[in-house]
Amino acid sequence: MLSKKQLLELKEHLEKAQNPIFYYDNDCDGLCSFLMIRRFLGRGKGVAVRSFPDLNRDYARKAKELNADYVFILDKPIVSREFIEEINKLNLPIVWIDHHLIDSALDKEFNNISVFNPLRNKGDEKSEEPVTYLVYSALKRKEDLWLAIIGCIADHFMPDFSDEFMKQYPEFWGNVKAPFDAYYNTEIGRIAQSFNFGLKDSTTNIVRLQNFLIGCTGPNEVLAETTGNYYFRKKNNEIRKKYNSLFEKAQENVFGQAIIFEYGGDLSISADLANELCYRNSEKYVAVIYKNGGICNVSLRGKNVRDLLEKIIRNLPSASGGGHPDAAGARIKIEDLEKFKKLLIEGISENERSED
Repeated sequence: MLSKKQLLELKEHLEKAQNPIFYYDNDCDGLCSFLMIRRFLGRGKGVAVRSFPDLNRDYARKAKELNADYVFILDKPIVSREFIEEINKLNLPIVWIDHHLIDSALDKEFNNISVFNPLRNKGDEKSEEPVTYLVYSALKRKEDLWLAIIGCIADHFMPDFSDEFMKQYPEFWGNVKAPFDAYYNTEIGRIAQSFNFGLKDSTTNIVRLQNFLIGCTGPNEVLAETTGNYYFRKKNNEIRKKYNSLFEKAQENVFGQAIIFEYGGDLSISADLANELCYRNSEKYVAVIYKNGGICNVSLRGKNVRDLLEKIIRNLPSASGGGHPDAAGARIKIEDLEKFKKLLIEGISENERSED
């Protein structure tokens, strides 16, 4: 967890910013972090980052176009050197809030970067709470409790304020023992899923979604039929149908102790599929592979799967990847896909033998 001093420093950065720009990862944790800050400040622009795996140089233009005076990076663990260099040319401070392992060299080299990351703390203070949790802890706005819960459960984290949410919104909760119990089996979880689906829309409609959510007073307004969320509800329903179809197909692709599913098309939703497949099949490893041109984005889930991925990548020089211990992602070339799957299955078998 961030210390009280760190949380205070983070809040001071936010309050100092008069025209900030927020680059956030395009998932619930990133979106909810931005929304809570924006609702607190009443100013600033949000940009959902879709480039993978890094926040690349192209995004720096937006800071210049908007005449920003502060740059905040939310839940984006890989930031390109070129992006930092472009922001540095604009003489703008960068505040980088994250909970993944990040490149420690950048903020040492560039003196305009302030990093807030509990994984950088020492001893018992070292942790990996999602960015939503960190932001909520810094701002402490009870009216944004529902957004904090959404960001946390979607990032597979049960916050210490879940009981408070249950008391305030009992109809949105239920028999919840783990984060994904809430995400897949409750009304607040349905809303969280709709956030992730809404972020698959066009940039124009994501801005509409941001503006709509900034004005919401509670979770009961999110999916209510209003003109303000028309495009959001339309996209959510459209993706839900595609998602359900892909999920049913994925369930059939079992290879021993692994579910390995490949798909293509215009909908990149591998992380969402991998999360639910893992939740519904907790004893198995999961790999969901989204093929797009000559590149495959892979979402991996399973016990110590990040360690397994690191071993695989050593044998695939052009591949990259990382993440959390039990939830990781990789980017590989299409010509390496069969070798990747072979190494994955072999690695899973080795892990199973070592546990026997």
